[in-house]
Amino acid sequence: MTIPALNHTGVLYRRILSQFPQDISLAFAYGSGVFKQQGTDQGQMGKNMLDFVFAVDDPVTWHTMNLLQNRKHYSILKMLGPTTISAVQNEHGASVYYNTLVPVDGRIIKYGVIGTQSLIDDLMHWKTMYVAGRLHKPVKMLLQNENGKLRAALVANLKSAIAGLSYAGDFRMVIGEDKSKVANIVKDNIQHFRILYSNILRDCPQVVYKSQQGKLEVDKSPEGQFIQLMALPRTLQQRITKLVDPPGKNRDVEEILLQVAQDPDCGAVVQQGISSIVKSSSITQSIKGIATAGLWKTVSYSSKKLMKMWKGWRRKPSVSQMS
Repeated sequence: MTIPALNHTGVLYRRILSQFPQDISLAFAYGSGVFKQQGTDQGQMGKNMLDFVFAVDDPVTWHTMNLLQNRKHYSILKMLGPTTISAVQNEHGASVYYNTLVPVDGRIIKYGVIGTQSLIDDLMHWKTMYVAGRLHKPVKMLLQNENGKLRAALVANLKSAIAGLSYAGDFRMVIGEDKSKVANIVKDNIQHFRILYSNILRDCPQVVYKSQQGKLEVDKSPEGQFIQLMALPRTLQQRITKLVDPPGKNRDVEEILLQVAQDPDCGAVVQQGISSIVKSSSITQSIKGIATAGLWKTVSYSSKKLMKMWKGWRRKPSVSQMS
């Protein structure tokens, strides 16, 4: 199974990609500059920042080349060289190094660099869910090499996901993000979500996908829930175990998940586990962003996010308007 392509790669994206070192195993664009969200017209989309993620096999070599080509993209950390930049990338936050508010080819972009193996680990095990969570939503795939492990990991990530999953407990949703973001993403991009998930939903024995009605029927029996829990990524299983198993008991993971499957609050326990992963990585990545972006860009970027959140609140209808 392969990830379905979403439209062709446009000239703009090809021009932007050409500005960077070409040793990239996977590149995708995402966000409100790429996909229309509710309340945003085409004119506004053209002004929104374009967000990219580049996966690279050798971060030190890639940053070495990028510092030669695009030194101005980096904060003061460029003075410390590519080895230190790669260490900051790999050892802190979600293993992603972002350069933000970068002017390229007439647009303002933000791009994150992640090691290919770090990406595979996140996709397979939900170690941080930072990039894996972005790939639960439609993205515009721009480049993907013939890495079999990466392709398999991309599919595995979707099998573990539902739309909106990565927003559970995300620190950035508390302050700095449009609170109605999930609804905004889904409403105007429902067809993209169907393309992304339809094959996987058809192949999942615990889910009946009624495509005509756009509805899912999930097996909520203890047996069905146990099968789903056993198929969850390793990090999430560990977080659930930590939540449920009292200290000192050290029971087998399978035994604990069997107990959770029979709990009426099974869904809430899973949600708690997801929240703990996402909250932890989003806080540390946000802190790291101050160093990688620099103080001025951090203030500028954060103020734009807060303004966007404020507009989202104002757009949200009141209870009286909805009744």
